Parts: sequence; C-alpha cells; structure tokens
Amino acid sequence: MKRTQNFKRHDTVCEAQADGALVMRARDSLGPAVGSAGDWLEHWAHKAQDRTFLAERSGAGWRRGSYAEVLEQVKALAAALLERGLNADTPILFMSGNGMDHGLLSLAAQYIGAPVVPVAEQYSLIEAAHPRLQHAISLIKPAMAYVSDEAQYASALALEDMAGIEVVASRPKPGSSRVTPFETLLKGGSADVAAAHAQVGPDSVAKILMTSGSTSAPKGVLTTHRMMCVNQTQIAQSLPMLNQHVPRILDWLPWNHVFGGSHNFNMMLANGGSYYIDDGKPVKGLFERTLENLSMVTGTLCFNVPVGFAMLLEALRADSGLRQRFFAELDLIFYAGASLPQDVWQGFENMAMEINGEVPLMTSSWGLTETAPACVMQQEPTDRAGVIGVPLPGVELKLIPLDETRYEARVRGPNIMPGYFNAPEKTAEAFDADGYFITGDAMRFVDPGDPNRGLAFDGRISEDFKLLTGTWVRAAQLRIDMLKVLAPLASDIVITGQDKGDIGLLIFPDKSELNKAGFGELSKDGAVMDDPNLLAEIARRLSDHASGASSSTRIARAFVLARPASLPDGEMTAKGNLNARKIMTLRADLLGRLYAGDSDEAGLILAGRD
Repeated sequence: MKRTQNFKRHDTVCEAQADGALVMRARDSLGPAVGSAGDWLEHWAHKAQDRTFLAERSGAGWRRGSYAEVLEQVKALAAALLERGLNADTPILFMSGNGMDHGLLSLAAQYIGAPVVPVAEQYSLIEAAHPRLQHAISLIKPAMAYVSDEAQYASALALEDMAGIEVVASRPKPGSSRVTPFETLLKGGSADVAAAHAQVGPDSVAKILMTSGSTSAPKGVLTTHRMMCVNQTQIAQSLPMLNQHVPRILDWLPWNHVFGGSHNFNMMLANGGSYYIDDGKPVKGLFERTLENLSMVTGTLCFNVPVGFAMLLEALRADSGLRQRFFAELDLIFYAGASLPQDVWQGFENMAMEINGEVPLMTSSWGLTETAPACVMQQEPTDRAGVIGVPLPGVELKLIPLDETRYEARVRGPNIMPGYFNAPEKTAEAFDADGYFITGDAMRFVDPGDPNRGLAFDGRISEDFKLLTGTWVRAAQLRIDMLKVLAPLASDIVITGQDKGDIGLLIFPDKSELNKAGFGELSKDGAVMDDPNLLAEIARRLSDHASGASSSTRIARAFVLARPASLPDGEMTAKGNLNARKIMTLRADLLGRLYAGDSDEAGLILAGRD
C-alpha cells in the first residue's frame, strides 16, 4: 500500500521548440515568497515562539534554541556585526562544520545583509588542503572568520592569509588574544539592526557558496535571498507534507554544501520546523554517534546520501526498537548525491510496510549549487531509485537532444544564480543566449511517451568520451553499473579509455571490505594491489559482466589502486566525489601502464576483451 496523502501528482507541460529542443514546466504557477531569510525567522518567532528551531548535542542531552530565543540571539549578534562595520561588502568566512553557534552567526549575518561563506572544514583541519582554504580567502577577502574551537583550527588560523581578519571562536584558548569569543558578540550593541534588516531584500547576497572544483578551480556562487526563498516556496508547493504538520529533521549534511546548508536548513526555517544537528556522519567511528542521536530524536523527514542510507538500513535491521521509532512519524525518505541502490530502496520499503503498513514518500531531486538547489523533483511515489522527477513551479527546463533518448539539461527561473563572484567571464560562459543556465548534465525520460513519469539523471556530459573506434562511452552510468558489479569491494571507480581501443578501470578499493573477504593488501610497487586472489575475483566479475556486453560497456583491463584518492591533491572533492581528470593527470604513469601492459604486468587485470 502506498501513501495517498502527503504528495502531489505531476502535472507538466512539455513543448517542442523550433530548434528541436523541448521545454518542460509545471502547470502550477509559482506562489509568493518572502523577501529574505530573516522574514522566515521573524514569522515563526511570533507564530511558534516556544518551538525548538535549532538544537545540538550537549553532554547527555541537547542544547536547544526556540524560534523566539534564536531571533533574540540573532539580533544581538547582528548588532555586534554592524558595530564592526560589516555589511554587504564584508563577507564572513565559516571555517568549521555544522554547529549551533555557526547557525546563529550565519543567520545574523544574513539578517543584516552580510554574505556568509561556509567552506569545507577539511580545508582548515588538513594542512595539506590549506591551499583550498587560501584560494577561498584570496577570492572572497572576508572581514571576519568563524571557527568552533581555536585550538582545533590553530594551523589554519596561523596562515599568513588570515592576517587582518577578525576571528571569532566559540571555544577560544585560555588567555588567547588572537580571537574574539563568540560570547562577546552575543552581548550585542547599540547599532540599528531593524534599519539594516529593512535594507535586505530579494537581490541581496545571502551566501557565496564555493563549488567543489571537480572540473576547474572552485568558483563562488552568488546565492541571493530570492534564490533561497523562492526555492523553498517551490519545494513546499511540491511536498504538501511540509504544510500538514511541523517538520523535524536530524541531519548531518554539511552546511558548506547547498544540499545541507540551503535545501535542508532553510526547509526547517521556512516551514517552522525543528533542525537537530547530527554530529555523527556515515563513516566508521562516527556513525555510532548518529545512532546514539537517533535513539533520542527521529525526524518526520530523513535526508542522506546513498552510503548513509545503506549504513542506516543495516542498523535498523539490527535494532527493532530503533526501527519502530525511526518510522513512527516518517513522511519522507530523500536521497541525493548519487542514485540509491535498488536493494537499499527495497529494504526501506519492506521495513516501512512491516511497521506502518504504508511507505513514506521515497524520492530524490536534481539541482546544482547554482540553482539554490532544487529544480526538478520526484513529487509522487515511484517504485525505483534513480528517477529525479519533473520541474518545480517557476522552473523552465530546456532539453536539447544529444541522441534519440538523451538530452542536455539547461534551466531558467528565479532560483538560478545571477552569476559567479568576481568572475564575469565565467558568468557569461554559464548562460546561453536565451538566459538558460548551462548545467552540463544529461537526462532521459523514464517514459518518452509520458513526460509526467519524470526524468532520470544520465550523467555529466563532460564525462562521456569516445573510444578509438568512435564508440561513445557513457562514463557516469557505466561507473554506477560497475560499482554494482564490484560491490562491496570497490569504494569508487574511474572509467578510462578516451582515444583508446577499449575501456579500463582504476578501482579504489574498500579495504575494510577486502579484509572481511579475506583478501590481502599486497602492493609491490605501492601503486597497485597485486593479491592474486583479489585480482582473480575481480577478473571473474568483469568477465561475467562482459558476456553479452557491447563495446561501449565492456571492461577490458583494470588496476586496483593501493593509494586512496587525495583531497589535498585535488583527486577528491570535499564532498567525497572523485575528480577523474585530476586522478588521470596525477597518475599518468599508471594510466600508461594500464594500456601498455600485458598479462605479465603486476596487478593488471585483463578481462572481457574481444
């Protein structure tokens, strides 16, 4: 049985253009949006003043802030910022991860029109990644920076680039004169906060979000209040559950990403919801904290990436009490970042049916940092993962044919960025002559005869390449397929073969899974693993896959890499995504060995060739 409430049926228009492109849009018109994020806070501080808005772990319980308390603290912080001269031209850099003080200071800055710039905490905590932090500082030129703990971020604070920047810390070192205690800002000031807030409007810049830098140097995406406020109106129109009862989430997704920091955080603020900060993560050693937090608070909505849902499903299977609590009030399971494996999808469906006799809306969406982010959403139930849905109200989606079934996606609407920070050339390149943002993503229809069945994401166009034969390889989809073939031994994969005779793989192994399976970690040269049993197992799987496969999907050769992808070297982004181009550039010698080698090459797997 599927839920018959809490979702909205797709109702779209798909029109052919004279140039052969298709334009999709929702039949519903876009409803009204508030003028700034601060308007949401004002509204709920008066309508639901005692309701918990923000909470974080504190000892055995939670430090909570009601809407009224948060507004009061935001205004005090805003007064302190104004007295320091902060305004639309003085961004604040956030160097540490999610936390209540982080959220309060960010809201205060947005309340008076000072842009916030959250960056990945890894850039500050990992010394080898400091060049990423330095790039952001040199581009943004912040007037203030925030860290949660002065001692923890000492190496980053000591950088020459930080000279002249006021640093605010929630936990300063005892006797420190380097930082301003957060408590000092909370004392407020006499500046006219109401007058400053009145100047903040839809075109004011709320955030400058740094792109991941997976294809070029990170750019600063100008995120206006209009983008954020309109996007929450679009989402609320598409997810009626947000207006039916008070939403609540326990969420770890980082605020330097648009998914966690704009989509999820603003969803709670816009709809009077409660945001509990999960200080765990879906990685070994931290996921246990997430389970502890879930034993105390569960949500009406659950957001995560596929690996997080896979870990959560395993934990729910092992704990009947947690299983009952998790599904008790659950309206939505929402994944993003990659397609959810179908077995994980089915596992949650079966569990929900067993407990509640119905399934929460299981869904995903599509968008980018430049689009605030949601542009396309699966609004009604579907029976499988990988479907991203239809355009949200107010979004025009232009689909340019690439072949008989595949389309390049471009978008236009009020939730699209005005441009990149201090990068007019990059901004001009990002839009076509009709004002559509060029996303670089490909899509296909789930059912070409019925656009209301929705769209499926079909990879990044820039990742596609041709073999020497002229055969196109759809690298993004092939990567997903090969991760299934090699699960759970491979944590990620780079597809190779551009201008080569056949397709190869550079396999990043999950070493904990190798250990569980009894495979060693032999590596004579430090570059590739050469455990014969492991190589034989992967060769067997690749050969089974190759049976009946076409030249565009048949894998002929592979290496299992001994060294993980490096964040400091740019082989991996802060989101955990691989930068395939950077990997193949930095490991060019290894790539050469992959295609020059024969059966005598140590560690080389040959399988599935004609």
